[in-house]
Amino acid sequence: MSRRCELTGVGPLVGNNVSHSNVKTKRRFLPSLREISLASEALGQSFRLKVSNAALRTLDYKGGLDPFLVKAKDENLSVRAQRIKRQVKAKLASNAAA
Repeated sequence: MSRRCELTGVGPLVGNNVSHSNVKTKRRFLPSLREISLASEALGQSFRLKVSNAALRTLDYKGGLDPFLVKAKDENLSVRAQRIKRQVKAKLASNAAA
């Protein structure tokens, strides 16, 4: 399972450990991920996604999963998140038409 946020696309970064004697060794900075259940108000169901803690704060700020997905770029989203985004957009369009 990849260590990548499904909503923002944040993944591992590469850097160096630097010792007191200034010897550099490679290391990985892993994102702070948690698997969490997020509810979609438009669809009336919840989805389990692997999301970074920073993305959770952004979800709270934007007002939930639906507004976040509608404004998110497709290249940052995972395949599952893109599928949810299409469903949400279709549901919102059908509600607006009715």
